[in-house]
Amino acid sequence: MDLNVLIVDDSSAIRKILVRVLSQTDLPIKQIHEASDGSEALKIVEANDVSLILSDINMPNVDGLELLTQLRNTPKWKDLSVVMITTEGSQAKVMEAVQLGAKGYVRKPFTPEQIKEKVLACLKAA
Repeated sequence: MDLNVLIVDDSSAIRKILVRVLSQTDLPIKQIHEASDGSEALKIVEANDVSLILSDINMPNVDGLELLTQLRNTPKWKDLSVVMITTEGSQAKVMEAVQLGAKGYVRKPFTPEQIKEKVLACLKAA
């Protein structure tokens, strides 16, 4: 199963790090898309067959929680795997993301192993 991954983060540096981390794994990644906020992410999901989203919580315009809410409220995307990657210190926001349907989360700074572990867990659950 080839993965089309969407990385959503307002920091281009974090997006580049995640692209590098994903490319260093032995995961069957076909394509990696990038978005700087939730509204851009929704356009990419609409136009592409995305199988996994790695999303920040705190972003301008449409944040990660709103992105997750919109995905879950759209029937064709309600089961799309989403992992939140965040500096968010508030456990409440992280728990809200999980309640909204995030398959997990990773706190920044993260290790490549943490990212791979979460992605593999999503694939097994799918």
